[in-house]
Amino acid sequence: MPRKKPDTSLLVIDNHGIEYRMVRNTIYLYESLTFEEAGGFANSVLKSVKPLKLKKLVLDLSDLKQIDSAGVMALYYVEKKLREQNALVELTGASAEVSAKIRLFYPEDSQHVEPPAKKNIFESLGQEVYLFFSSYLFGFLLLTANVFYWGVADLFRPAARRKGEVVNQSVLIGVNASLIVIFLSFVIGYVIALQASGQLRSFGANIFVVDLVVFSIMGQMGPLITAILVAGRSASAIAAEIATMKVTAELDALKTMGLNPNRFVVVPKLYASMLTIPFLIVFANVAGITGGALAAWNYLDIGPEIFTNRMANIMLTKDLYTALVKSQVYAGIIVLTGSFYGFRVERGAEGVGKVTTQAVVVAITLVILADSILGIIFYA
Repeated sequence: MPRKKPDTSLLVIDNHGIEYRMVRNTIYLYESLTFEEAGGFANSVLKSVKPLKLKKLVLDLSDLKQIDSAGVMALYYVEKKLREQNALVELTGASAEVSAKIRLFYPEDSQHVEPPAKKNIFESLGQEVYLFFSSYLFGFLLLTANVFYWGVADLFRPAARRKGEVVNQSVLIGVNASLIVIFLSFVIGYVIALQASGQLRSFGANIFVVDLVVFSIMGQMGPLITAILVAGRSASAIAAEIATMKVTAELDALKTMGLNPNRFVVVPKLYASMLTIPFLIVFANVAGITGGALAAWNYLDIGPEIFTNRMANIMLTKDLYTALVKSQVYAGIIVLTGSFYGFRVERGAEGVGKVTTQAVVVAITLVILADSILGIIFYA
């Protein structure tokens, strides 16, 4: 049996086809509250309630037979507006069907989240330092340990390596970089001798241009320029390759097949760089000294024979050993830095470009720092 309507002497409001009665702080709804009536009902209720300044409003849904999502949103809108005025809204008497629809469509209250307090400089600095040690430094050391473990282990298990991959990576990392390394080393050697020629000529010390060129190229500029060029080419390529594999889920596919990505992807690149960078440094040394000899011949009248004889007297075997040690250190830095940032990629194509840039910058920075440290160790 439908519930008997309240006494007709009470206030009756009929708005846009929906009939409801308001008795003190209670509103009785009848029949339906659907899309056609929802907007008018919400506006009418708020207009009627506003001057009363109620602390609590009860919506009696005992005689409400039909409601849809728009009607539920109208109830929510009324409750939200009254709550902003510090008034409480209570829904009572709804049938099982109406209650089910209200539960289905009624939005959850969104909690207002206060913006985080601005951190002072000490908190920000401490957080960055903690992030550096916990994420970057620890992650880099973990990757280094993993790669070198598999690198040493696979030396004695050639069957575990991908056939031809080391040769392929040697071509990409070493052979393809040889022309640019030779050209720039030649130019740098030429410029070093050219810049020194004016000062040496004024002191009558033309012959010492040979010492300057040989010492600077063999001990410092040849290995360093080679490492910087390889870092610019190969660190970015390694980071982009691994990042793309992660974005396209190729690394996940390798793990699914039981293959370690470090062993499968990174170790061949490490082998290739450790094999090819020493040869690139030799090419760089020869090209740089050749450029210096050409400049000495043009500006200081030191012929090739004089230059060669002087170079043979001052060249040290130690420089060759130093260059070999540096080449292995640079190879590890370049491959590990590119791989580390490649594995850290996020957010698709945008992340690939970001980690590629970071890999180049960090690799070159680490190469220069390593060169400084090794220079202090070998020449202090």
